[in-house]
Amino acid sequence: MRIAIAGAGAVGQSIARELLEGDHEVLLIERSVQNYHPRNIPGAEWMLADACELASLEEAGLESCDVVIAATGDDKVNLVVSLLSKTEFAARRVVARVNDPLNEWLFTEAWGVDVAVSTPRMLAAMVEEAVNVGDLVRLMTLRQGQANLVEVTLPEDTPLAGRRVRELKLPPDAALVTILRGGRVIVPQADDPLEAGDELLFVATADVEQQIRAVIHDQAT
Repeated sequence: MRIAIAGAGAVGQSIARELLEGDHEVLLIERSVQNYHPRNIPGAEWMLADACELASLEEAGLESCDVVIAATGDDKVNLVVSLLSKTEFAARRVVARVNDPLNEWLFTEAWGVDVAVSTPRMLAAMVEEAVNVGDLVRLMTLRQGQANLVEVTLPEDTPLAGRRVRELKLPPDAALVTILRGGRVIVPQADDPLEAGDELLFVATADVEQQIRAVIHDQAT
C-alpha cells in the first residue's frame, strides 16, 4: 500500500519504519524544518509542507494513497488532515492520533476519522490489564465509535481452561478475533481449546461489552 503520514516526529518516524518493514510505500509530510530529517528514514519519501493546506496535499498526490495517518502532536492538525483526506481525496482509510483524551469525542466520521488511536487510553488500558486480570479492558475504538477492541486475560484459576471456542456463547454484535498465547497469535477456530493466561481479543459494540463479561464470568462459575 501507499501510505501518507502527516507528522514526522518520533511517533510518525516510528510508524514509518514499521510500515517500510512491511514493504509499503511511505510518504512523510512534515512542516517543521526541525523534524525534517530524510536521512533518518531514507526508504521513505519526504515532503516539507503543511499537511493542513489543500495545495500541499494535492502536491503530495494524496489521492494515490490507500491510507492516511494523522500522527502529529496537535489534535487540531490531526482533525484537519483527517477531514481533508476523506472529503477532498476520498482516502479509503484515515487513522488519527489523539493526544488529549478530552478531545477523543471529536475524532469521528464527521471529521473523516476511521480509526482514532489514543495513546493515553491505550497506556491506561495496559495498566488496567495488568491489574485486573479476568476483567474486560477496552483497548481501542474502531469505525467512528461503532465498535471497540476489547481484551480479557483468563486468570490462572479459570474454569474455562480446556473448553472449546465454540462454547463461548457470545452476543450477536461481538466476535472473538484473536487469542494471544505465549507470544503466539492464534486465529481462533471452533475446536481450539482455551487456556489459563490466554488474552482474548474481541471486536464488539459498546452495548454488548457487559454481555461478554457475563459470558466469561457465568461460564467461570
